[in-house]
Amino acid sequence: MENLKLYNTLTRKKEWFSPLDPPIVTTYSCGPTVYNYAHIGNLRTYVFMDELRRTLKYAGYTTRSVMNITDVGHLMSDGDDGEDKMASAAKKQNKKPEEIAEFYSSVFFKDLERLHILLPEIIAKATDNITEMIDFVKVLCDKGYGYETDDGIYFDISKFSEYGKLSRCNIEDALAGARVAVNTQKRHPADFALWKKAEKNHIMQWQSPWGMGYPGWHIECSAMSKKFLGDRFDIHTGGVDHIPIHHENEIAQSEALEEHKVVNLWMHGEFMLVDGGKMSKSLGNVYTIDDLIAKGYSPLAFRYFCLNTHYRNKLNFTFDGLDGAATAYNRLRGMISACKSAQKADADTAQKVHAQKAAIVAAVYDDLNFPLALGELWTMAKYACREVYDIAADLDRIFGLDLHLPIEQASTDIPAKIKALAEKRFAARKAKDWATSDALRSELDALGYTVLDGKDGYELRIKN
Repeated sequence: MENLKLYNTLTRKKEWFSPLDPPIVTTYSCGPTVYNYAHIGNLRTYVFMDELRRTLKYAGYTTRSVMNITDVGHLMSDGDDGEDKMASAAKKQNKKPEEIAEFYSSVFFKDLERLHILLPEIIAKATDNITEMIDFVKVLCDKGYGYETDDGIYFDISKFSEYGKLSRCNIEDALAGARVAVNTQKRHPADFALWKKAEKNHIMQWQSPWGMGYPGWHIECSAMSKKFLGDRFDIHTGGVDHIPIHHENEIAQSEALEEHKVVNLWMHGEFMLVDGGKMSKSLGNVYTIDDLIAKGYSPLAFRYFCLNTHYRNKLNFTFDGLDGAATAYNRLRGMISACKSAQKADADTAQKVHAQKAAIVAAVYDDLNFPLALGELWTMAKYACREVYDIAADLDRIFGLDLHLPIEQASTDIPAKIKALAEKRFAARKAKDWATSDALRSELDALGYTVLDGKDGYELRIKN
């Protein structure tokens, strides 16, 4: 087992990773609320989670990873306001909540497969674990942390002295900054729901000691991580948007129940921007993997695009940026694939190639520095020997990019920008504008593509 350094959001520093029970590493990842399609910003977070699990496995650890599927309890805000997202989607589409969950879950898992995101060992649906959630809330109430109001059971954050330690917000700030609660029975505006009492017409509800109701969103992850990983586990991952509310509340209720630290290391992936701004349906810039495929991009080109920015840095998505990533990815794969039939290196070159492999692995083991690792991989690929192919095949267990496989001549492997250039060249050729046609052929060649002209059209191929 190799030494890794990982950034801990709780301590705000990189730390040498030391699992509780080596060689097993226990991880919990916040999964999707399956009421809609996952967009590329969501999926960037799952690429990060996959990078972590792949790296742990490559380093010699055995992972016991859990990811939840939220199919109840997540209200329209991340706090306790609005309608349940699952119930709302069910009403709009005139379907049962379980039908909504099944459909969007299947799409989500298909997206993970296309992005080569390995599934965690355990997938936990919230609706399969309601009993565990009720039991969790009962103990919190017995310990004096939970209290009942007319609309539910709430966690009293004033009873947990370390509330805010993840987001670095003290309890006074939390209370002062909280919105005025609609429920005047809450002791503090920032208290959060553990269990919500359901109205008679609510389409998702279960019997509990407090009448018919459904779980609060935050309790789900605490109850399921306890069930599958125990009262202490190694790593909890999620997006940075979960830090101030969801994960802060998880810490409070889990540590209140167990009376000790539950999670050793908290890791968070940063936001994705689109054209330098926020992703928003109103702006028309929310894209899914299907949208990218429809525009001619390979899902693995998007994965490569994600790996070029460190998971703790914001990633700005543009189609020009994705074009560049797709072109670079295809050229890199071509270079590595060509090494399969290359000669073995001499001793001096082989030593340099293996030094590059060590540099790649060292970068990945330093808080998942995949951008640096990719740079070192490019340097290694230029040696153009058989060892490059063999090492790339081994390293693809970390990268998940099919680095060593031949490039398929599928349209989804060719970026829209390249197709547009080829069409422009074809139009120039039909108009007998040979100078423009030749210039565009040279431009395509420099970008890694070959044009084969035919009587009635052309064929565009990725250069190997």
